[in-house]
Amino acid sequence: MSKGSNAPVPITALRVELGWRSGPGVPDADASALLLTAGKVRSAGDFVFYNQPAHSSGAVRHEGKRTAGGQVTDVLGVDLTRVEGAIERIVLAASADGGTFGQVPGLYVEVTDAASGAVVVRFDSPGATSETAFVLGEFYRRQGGWKFRAVAQGYSSGLEGLATDFGITVDEPQHAAPPATAAPHPVVTPPAPVAPPPPPSPASPPVAAQPPAARPVRLSKVTLTKAAPSVSLAKQGGTSGVMRVNLNWQVRKQLSGWGGRWGGGGRGDLDLDLDLCALYELADGRKGVVQALGNAFGSLHRPPYIHLDGDDRTGAVAAGENLTINLDHRQDFRRILVFVTIYEGASSFADLHATVTLQPQHGAAIDFSLDECTVPSTVCALALITNTGGDLLVQREARYLVPERAVSPQRTVDRAYGWGMNWTPGRK
Repeated sequence: MSKGSNAPVPITALRVELGWRSGPGVPDADASALLLTAGKVRSAGDFVFYNQPAHSSGAVRHEGKRTAGGQVTDVLGVDLTRVEGAIERIVLAASADGGTFGQVPGLYVEVTDAASGAVVVRFDSPGATSETAFVLGEFYRRQGGWKFRAVAQGYSSGLEGLATDFGITVDEPQHAAPPATAAPHPVVTPPAPVAPPPPPSPASPPVAAQPPAARPVRLSKVTLTKAAPSVSLAKQGGTSGVMRVNLNWQVRKQLSGWGGRWGGGGRGDLDLDLDLCALYELADGRKGVVQALGNAFGSLHRPPYIHLDGDDRTGAVAAGENLTINLDHRQDFRRILVFVTIYEGASSFADLHATVTLQPQHGAAIDFSLDECTVPSTVCALALITNTGGDLLVQREARYLVPERAVSPQRTVDRAYGWGMNWTPGRK
């Protein structure tokens, strides 16, 4: 497609892929979507991006990023059958992190049918230069159907400027006021007399109640890498509330030991069942595991203050697997190791492309991708969270482990990190 052109799209579940070539000096980029009514969002909930990965209607979902063969893709799932009637347009945007889009080679957006994989539309090379955010295209209603338009509208003000333009209130960092200087000798003075309030004036008209302020959106995030593998939750503002740990995956090739083929947003002939788990050690010395195996789902409001939300067998439904950690009890944690095992459907993590996201309720999102697996591994240590002086330090592990013969994945990760637990066979 060329800039400004449009084409009809089927009313079905679609996969929107933002892609570019990686390389030295190439900045990262992030896909996002805005669901609009009369040109604006109705609320912050109509903005889908890395810190807010799913729309409440289920119509739009941020599926995550992967790197393979020198190509980077960031994917959105858009199900046009689930778009609310009030939504007129879905804007597909991108923001550059650490540079401009003029430094991003081979930029494109491609829309495919999620079920069949057939390409519906594709828009290449929008002609970017110094822009740090871009509206690449949009879905819009037309005569009872939907169409896609190639837009290529750039912003030099980044994701913040783009979001603000569509009605989003952005949460800016708050700077604490300097502490007041204490007087050397406190002086006590009697309180001033308080005058009684004046009687209400019968002629004064009632004052209309002000609508509540729009909920602000936080755009900041942290990406952990081999070069910068750890981050303090306190420094990111994640000191209270809950933190969701999400594992989202895509399978792009045939897995060893698995006969199906599946990728991003659908299911294969057989289920690939990955289990997100967590070993924990509390401050009082108690140890345990949170996992679907043995129905050890944990608890959010009593020890271990960690809860496994469910058991997703696709990596796409319900946005992958999720653990929730209660940060209001961070003083009760000594360490938490988040890991993933293959329960069934494959003999290793080969050709699995996974993204891990830790989303504190009151802090910046923390994410990282798993490296390519080149060993016959069925268990991968994802992140180690340790209590350091009351602060929780998140360490990227991304470590594939190979169990010895007749040794379970859980026992393997226990031995690697010195947890020292006794294990017995379990079933779902």
